[in-house]
Amino acid sequence: MSSQKALSEQDICSRYITPSLEQAGWDKMTQIRRELTFTAGRIVVQGKTVKRKQAKRADYVLYYKSNIPVAVIEAKDNSHNLGDGMQQALDYAETLDVPVAISSNGNEFLIHDKTQQDGQMERETGLNDLPGPQKLWEIYKSYKGIQNKEQEDIVQEDYHYDPAFKKTPRYYQRIAINRTMEAIAKGRDRLLLVMATGTGKTYTAFQICYRLWKSARKQRILFLTDRNALIEQTKRKDFRPFGDKMTIIKNRQIDKAYEIYLSLYQQLVNYDETEPDPFTHFSRDFFDLIVIDECHRGSAKEDNQWRRILEYFSSATQIGMTATPKETKYVSNIEYFGEPVYTYSLRQGIADGFLAPYKVIRLGINVDLEGWRPEQGKTDKEGNRVEDRIYNQQDFEKNLVIDERTRLVAKRVSEFLKATSRYNKTIVFCVDVEHAERMRQALNNENFDIVAHHSKYVMRITGDEKEGKRELDNFTNMEETYPVIATTSKLMTTGIDAETCKLIVIEKPINSMTEFKQIIGRGTRVNEEYQKYFFTILDFRNATDHFADPDFDGEPEKIKEMDGEQDHDPEDYDDESEDYPEHEEEYDKEDLVGVEEGNEEGEEPGTETESPEGREKIYVKGVDVSILNERTQYLDKDGKLITESLKDYTRRNIRNNFESLDEFLAQWKEADRKKAIIDELEEQDILLEELRKEVPKELDVFDLICHVAWDKPPLTRKERANRVKKRDYFSRYGEQARKVLEKLLDKYANYGIESIEDINVLRVKPFDAFGTPMEIIQLFGSKEKYQQAVKELEEEIYKSVA
Repeated sequence: MSSQKALSEQDICSRYITPSLEQAGWDKMTQIRRELTFTAGRIVVQGKTVKRKQAKRADYVLYYKSNIPVAVIEAKDNSHNLGDGMQQALDYAETLDVPVAISSNGNEFLIHDKTQQDGQMERETGLNDLPGPQKLWEIYKSYKGIQNKEQEDIVQEDYHYDPAFKKTPRYYQRIAINRTMEAIAKGRDRLLLVMATGTGKTYTAFQICYRLWKSARKQRILFLTDRNALIEQTKRKDFRPFGDKMTIIKNRQIDKAYEIYLSLYQQLVNYDETEPDPFTHFSRDFFDLIVIDECHRGSAKEDNQWRRILEYFSSATQIGMTATPKETKYVSNIEYFGEPVYTYSLRQGIADGFLAPYKVIRLGINVDLEGWRPEQGKTDKEGNRVEDRIYNQQDFEKNLVIDERTRLVAKRVSEFLKATSRYNKTIVFCVDVEHAERMRQALNNENFDIVAHHSKYVMRITGDEKEGKRELDNFTNMEETYPVIATTSKLMTTGIDAETCKLIVIEKPINSMTEFKQIIGRGTRVNEEYQKYFFTILDFRNATDHFADPDFDGEPEKIKEMDGEQDHDPEDYDDESEDYPEHEEEYDKEDLVGVEEGNEEGEEPGTETESPEGREKIYVKGVDVSILNERTQYLDKDGKLITESLKDYTRRNIRNNFESLDEFLAQWKEADRKKAIIDELEEQDILLEELRKEVPKELDVFDLICHVAWDKPPLTRKERANRVKKRDYFSRYGEQARKVLEKLLDKYANYGIESIEDINVLRVKPFDAFGTPMEIIQLFGSKEKYQQAVKELEEEIYKSVA
């Protein structure tokens, strides 16, 4: 046994655990996955540096079939107790939605079975008694409530796998697919999947459709949405394997020769009540399965014309998919589809590293914060007297337009891009089409140097403007540089796959949580090839207050009330000049274009000239406008915005890691490499690089921490370096070694302690003048003596806290 204790965890796996699995009947090639990484690792942004935290990786995941995991095993070396891996195994089993978690140290197995409710949930078993695939499959069926052979067959249908792309579902997509299949197997015909924007809803829908279609259980399928961009995108990408079995319904023409149909709602209904709806050309039982994408729009309301499509095909299984289920007192997705079979939230996507984190910059403009009252006799641009009242943020751009305010917003957006990258894709959300046009003009003026050579640097992309709308594909195309900045109102809130969008500007009041979620979703995609790891939100309208609402990223709850007191949802009137119509404009029949912007009453887009109150907009100029305050907020490790000051947040977190200043000083002194402590603090989400921006001096990390957490007077790096030089510390070394140490001290003064701890620093200037790294090390006698000299230099640097 003593020799076993000397083995590493890898040795325990290869000598004991894997052989036990094979002996129990598990196929090494198809059923055993070793060291399975199933998350990407949360993205952490520190200044200009982007890092990924450690991804979740299970030592073993056991599969009954390639798409059905049934157990997780965590292995430990033999110096650990048998159950030391169980906590981690249970966490992974919960994440992967499997019923069995197993821990082993090579002596035996500890098995946790979630289906056992009789006090035998955990039991120990020998290496030769591990349950095989059939036994764990029976446990899985019990866990999932699979009760007969027909249900079992449906659940076991295979995924589509394309070897050319080697794409398989991520763990959460697999859960969404499997839970949907399980619910259908049990006879449920109305289902809801809630998945954050950017997590692959359409790919998930394809895999569900493919499994049901390939098995001939659902032979005719309708994929329904309200955006042409989504239709074309779906056909070209995720649904491509359906090939010639698939068609897009265009021009309201019905061809019954296909099996897979992609359609807009607008293509299936007529708004002329004298004409029959196109969907009635199908028999009521024509479709076996209907997938409703972005179902918060098309099917949430009972009196919506589009709901008639679903009610007509009521015999079909219907799956609603959305990132933002609509749940208000008046509208409910849950009432129609039922409770979600699975929810994958934005917060979870960010924690897993599949979605991009964000930082928020909130800007307060004086007229927004204080209100604006016209001086006596103030006239508008037409010479008309301006009504004497206090105008506030809700009025600006909707009822009252202040030229200087528009220009100020455009200037601040442009300043941000100039400080980061002027070619970062940017979406500016405006109050209405007219506001989007004025913002386009203001941004053009602020960026005249680029616009002079590239007229499409800034484009208005709204439903009423064909030239701008034609540029939508170029904006979302990762290989196209222009347009860079898109000003819009509603057209780009949903269904636009802008993977490289790095800046979202909110310049409109947002009263709808659904709309807010959709807007945030435009920036959440990660694209490592194009260096898109995070995005920034410039908020001029306090819209990011929605982040503090529990409804922002929580489980949707049905809250619709049928009290008869009101028959209209107030959200229907939010930004009503720019809401979507339930019909579409005439479009080029050869090139299906996007759904337009208008209002829910069917008004043609871009025709409104008056505010909802019935007054024309008032245009004024000559108003003193300025930004009174600006505050940056970051996400913490729990995916919540840090609302306290960055200094207070850092102080609290550092003190949570170190009980006292003395403990910190002791750990700092004892650490062989100071960078290890810095890395650990960053792992705890202490934003040192961001904090540096708020501290005026060039402080070492050591002084930064002591100053912020314990109010110690700080020294700059150069002050610390000068103190070392005054002590005549280097005289103990030979001339050349002394010069090397002096240069290391200069390097510290300029760049910090991390720069001198890496031996590779000897490869760069000015050290290359002393010879190769090996030749420099020999000046000290050996590598160990060089490292000891660096350690002693660090001790000199940090000799005094004061």
